Amino acid sequence: MKRRLLPSLVVNGLLGVVAVVSLAPLLWMLSVSFMQTGEAGHFPPPLLPSQATFANYRELFVRAGMGRFLFNSFLISTCVMLLSVLFNTLAGYAFAKLRFKGRDRTFRALLAALVIPAQVAMMPLFLLLKQMGLVNTYMGAIVPGMAAIFGIYLVRQYARTIPDELLEAARIDGAGEWRIFFQIVLPALKPILVTLAIFSFLGAWNDFMWPLIVLSDESLQTLPVALASLSREHVMDYELMMAGSVVTILPVLLLFLVLQRYYIQGLLLGSVKG
Repeated sequence: MKRRLLPSLVVNGLLGVVAVVSLAPLLWMLSVSFMQTGEAGHFPPPLLPSQATFANYRELFVRAGMGRFLFNSFLISTCVMLLSVLFNTLAGYAFAKLRFKGRDRTFRALLAALVIPAQVAMMPLFLLLKQMGLVNTYMGAIVPGMAAIFGIYLVRQYARTIPDELLEAARIDGAGEWRIFFQIVLPALKPILVTLAIFSFLGAWNDFMWPLIVLSDESLQTLPVALASLSREHVMDYELMMAGSVVTILPVLLLFLVLQRYYIQGLLLGSVKG
């Protein structure tokens, strides 16, 4: 019995060490955000604030206007998440279960496009949005994230596990394609849709390059861009920077904690069925 227990204790101990090492920077970031200005620059750096203060957070929201940037990030990320889930699900289901001319060739072309770096398409995409009058607007930041090849692939692989007999039986009973999609396909895809929603939201929330390019108006900037601007304005104010980082990380952390059960379920089922 002891011989069986020992490997388990070793594995759990190693996992505990890895967890501590992984969480240590985040915990120290949170601690620094409550320190007084200049306290984090001492050597050796303190682990805990000598006197906790919310002054850095007040500075962020009162003077730096972080509330506006938080709203911008939330609006853009939520719209990207909803539209991405909608269009990726429709496209993934069509590639998996509907028969149309050139379906397989089109899907292979999409997969081939995965090897093209996203930065290569930024200039043509910017010029296209400029002609459409979407530069320096919320839609300019939202449109490029409305569909993603990886999202289509993810839904397509999962949708292939839905039995064709189930869909044919619904068609025989008189159900139309939209009814089949909303009443049969969507419930079956729930785990992978939550996974896709988390990926889409995190991608839009953490995106720095594209909002920096397409949004020149300061009132439209997102949190990552505002945080970078904050570092230029307050070069040595580590405490303020850490408070901004906490504000940036907290919403996505809460989202993951709320949806982690569906997220893990989607990944596990996708790996088994796909």
